[in-house]
Amino acid sequence: MYDFEDIRPYRDAEVSGVLRRLVADEEFLNLIIERQCPRLFDFCPNTMRLLFRWAMAWSVRDIKNVYDFQRYLSFKLKKILSETTDQYTFSGINGLKASKANLFMSNHRDIALDPALIILGLVESGRDSLRIAIGDNLLTKPFASDLMRLNRSFIVKRSLSALREKMIALRQLSSYIRNSICCEYISIWIAQAEGRAKDGHDRTETALLKMLALSRSNAQTFGAAIKDLSIVPVAIAYEYDPCAFDKAKQLKARQSGDTYIKSDYEDLESIKKGFIGYKGRVHVSFGEAIDIEVATPEELSNEIDRQIFSLFQLFPSHIIAWQLLNPDRDDKSLQNLWPKEDWTAARRKFTQHIAELPVEYRDIVLESYAAPVVDQLASGGSI
Repeated sequence: MYDFEDIRPYRDAEVSGVLRRLVADEEFLNLIIERQCPRLFDFCPNTMRLLFRWAMAWSVRDIKNVYDFQRYLSFKLKKILSETTDQYTFSGINGLKASKANLFMSNHRDIALDPALIILGLVESGRDSLRIAIGDNLLTKPFASDLMRLNRSFIVKRSLSALREKMIALRQLSSYIRNSICCEYISIWIAQAEGRAKDGHDRTETALLKMLALSRSNAQTFGAAIKDLSIVPVAIAYEYDPCAFDKAKQLKARQSGDTYIKSDYEDLESIKKGFIGYKGRVHVSFGEAIDIEVATPEELSNEIDRQIFSLFQLFPSHIIAWQLLNPDRDDKSLQNLWPKEDWTAARRKFTQHIAELPVEYRDIVLESYAAPVVDQLASGGSI
């Protein structure tokens, strides 16, 4: 039996203490103030810290447990979505058994918003929330770890280098996920691959699927162990990606053979951009639980990819990007997905979005927007 103390989310009894620690964290306060009131912070830093500390303490005064914290975040999230999206919708949730815990495995486009949207969809439909898998690369600051673990996040140890330590950590992670779903009946969210799909092509890593089976009993096959977890593929589609330029910079460095080095707060900045940046329309599609015994990780990966490709809601931005890259291809069937769309206005809006980027990054961003169309066409979708 594994000890999960170093990776588990915070419990109700720990919430008040963690909130006090966050309110007192000077680095956390500085980060917030510098981004919201930079000039005032330069002029009177101590006064600004005092004011923000008081305001923060007041805003969380009624939070006594994890449920209160998540309810607080859901209220904030819905307010943000009302200001940064034209519409956000969900599908497929009613096909899930409300009483069953699942492993929700989605494509990954946004660090924090992806699981937040899935949680919102589940809670709005009357279902329970879930626990969130998050890499320790995002938790380099103590306040970041506190915030994530308050929100039912558990830690995936990605920064280990020694092979033996990696294997121990993978077995611990696998056991934690299995224990949560099969013993505590609490659902889990995990991305289908490590890191965001910066090029727009959503693919499930077989290494991740192999990890999930590490906790199986000696008598279980790979397929039986996976069936226990009730994997539900989920496709998240954003019409506009607030972090498109940042992803393009990383892809450009990779294509040039350079090593891209993130700044200290770059991931936190990406989280902020994902939340407050304009996203157009957003759709989250829940698939069907995989309740068959698959023979191999490759077979399972193919099934998850198949569902995510078919579930992914193609928006006009994706279609227009594909059309711009394939001017000689027939596009009538694609535009028929949005028969009431003003395609002239949509094209103008998207091309303006691309024109705001530096020239050397435009093709990379175009290809990332077009990627879901490419994948649906290649998988024999119903386009």
